Amino acid sequence: MVDIDAQPASGTAAPAVRVAEEVAEALERGAAVVALESTIISHGLPRPDNLEVAHRIEDAVRAGGAVPATIAVVDGVARIGLDGAALAAIAERDDVVKASVRDLGFVVARGGSAATTVAATAFLAARCGIRLFATGGLGGVHRGARESFDESADLVALARTRIAVVCSGVKSILDIGATLERLESLNVPVVGYRSDTFPAFYISNSGHRLDWRADTPREVADVIRARDALALGGQGIVVANPLPPDQQLDARLHERVLRGALAELEAKGISGKAVTPFLLEYFHRNTGGESMRANIRLVLRNAKLAARIAAALSGDGS
Repeated sequence: MVDIDAQPASGTAAPAVRVAEEVAEALERGAAVVALESTIISHGLPRPDNLEVAHRIEDAVRAGGAVPATIAVVDGVARIGLDGAALAAIAERDDVVKASVRDLGFVVARGGSAATTVAATAFLAARCGIRLFATGGLGGVHRGARESFDESADLVALARTRIAVVCSGVKSILDIGATLERLESLNVPVVGYRSDTFPAFYISNSGHRLDWRADTPREVADVIRARDALALGGQGIVVANPLPPDQQLDARLHERVLRGALAELEAKGISGKAVTPFLLEYFHRNTGGESMRANIRLVLRNAKLAARIAAALSGDGS
């Protein structure tokens, strides 16, 4: 393990951030590294499938030519790259909370454990020099945000973080049009990978067209290099990677379950960080597990694509 400019938190002997040796060595020699968030492990998938899928996601990164760096806070230390014991802890322990950037200081100071959201993962990854990050879907602007101001911290984090995020868009329960408008206002570019439209997580095409498209990992890497050369590297880049149509959730089933989920959200007054876990569980229950299988497919595809882009950026890929 390698500790990063580690002033220990008050009252503790542990550093605040620790980078796994494999990850640190890859970064030192300029090799491809892909950050992975841990919320899907602790809060996104049921046990015991979550631990198996966590290993499969890391394997997908390796298959794409990069080193995986799953990120989480374990016993008060932000870990960039998890060994088997730490990965199992995040998957199996009941005291693992969900942490965005604003929560990290509290979790570390109190010696707690947390799975990191997109925002927190992007922040910690970029702090260590990691340029690529794979996840399932971004957070976004919630429906009714004009009254509630309910908007994911993921969007602002991407406006401040030099990292490229490969995802399958945002969940259809969000206001997708408003999310894309917000990303534009924040100067966060969105590029469709082999697609002219923005995906809606389980669904390949949200109906929202994109201005930019890339058809190879090298094209995405070239954009990242060009932004660096122009000193435009202060914001992230969203690489939208849709599921192939034959792998998406059945569109009619999706629409029916979505209507039910929206009605139940409103009836129960669910908002904020509670929305995503509720949505995942509701879809899983009401699609007979088909939504979870689609979720796993898209996360694995995003991990492999992020690895190929990272390899192209490092000069090791095509």
